[in-house]
Amino acid sequence: MLRTVAVPVMAPAPTFELGIACEVFGLDRTGLGLPGYRFGVCAGQIAPIASTSGFAVMPSHTLDFLAEADLILVLGAAPPLPAPPAALVEQLRQAVVRGATVASACTGAFVLAAAGLLDGRRATTHWMHAPLLAQLHPRVKVEADRLYIEDGPILTSAGSAAAIDLCLHLIRREHGAEIANRVARQMVVPAHRSGGQSQYVEMSVPECGHPDELAQTLQWAQQHLDQPITVETLAARAAMSPRTFARRFRQQMGTTPGFWLTRQRVMLAERLLERGDQTIAAISARCGLGSPDTLRRHFARARGTTPAQYRRAFQLTGREAVTPIRSDES
Repeated sequence: MLRTVAVPVMAPAPTFELGIACEVFGLDRTGLGLPGYRFGVCAGQIAPIASTSGFAVMPSHTLDFLAEADLILVLGAAPPLPAPPAALVEQLRQAVVRGATVASACTGAFVLAAAGLLDGRRATTHWMHAPLLAQLHPRVKVEADRLYIEDGPILTSAGSAAAIDLCLHLIRREHGAEIANRVARQMVVPAHRSGGQSQYVEMSVPECGHPDELAQTLQWAQQHLDQPITVETLAARAAMSPRTFARRFRQQMGTTPGFWLTRQRVMLAERLLERGDQTIAAISARCGLGSPDTLRRHFARARGTTPAQYRRAFQLTGREAVTPIRSDES
């Protein structure tokens, strides 16, 4: 159960990533029916710490607070970073031993690596610094193209804004999709972002602002994912030749029609897995992916996990689970 969140900081404290942690876990939203957390910014002593933006940050707790945390979110400034304090390293290692979650934002991965927590694990960090992380810590399996990665009790995120994706994932893992979506709406950020796929990276929500030229065609496709759909089918509905449609689609959507269709089908499968107890075969048919094997193959490629494992992790309960799936959610 996620109740206590601790954020250790060292000089210079990265203000953007620290702000994200404070916004997601430190802001009291209990009045809105959202979860609340015991939250602390920690350092070796309660004294002003220089930030990357020139002002000082005042920690609320010493590093002793980390021993009480269910989640420790480690920050880091641009390398080269000083060696983390021995007291912090020990607290991080003990946190893993006692079953807490340890995560890093951006170059906080360097701190986790220095503590030996990433040895033999997959990890990511800001793409600019990923080669250095791999060079300094050859036992870490650095994957620079990921938004974030979960490997056991350790999570790492890419540069800056990817910390939002990581934090929303942690909320979703703990409280379910609906709570994470509500927090995202409060923050006015996307609940899911596409990009580099990681083991549990969220995919983008269905596009709702298609260019006028393609809007009706793509809306129709989203509403008929259980049917066979080809480029020729879409082109005919858009009153274009297949070649012209494929060219316009790539220009305006940044991908191919086939890739977009598969992504929509996997996203629909996600929602069906979250909200119901249909069999994998039934979900495969509903999504237009045919057989369970086809669903598993595409799901594993996009999500890095199986449909059954995804259901166990993210299935909604109660009123959330019976909320109808609208056409714009498919």
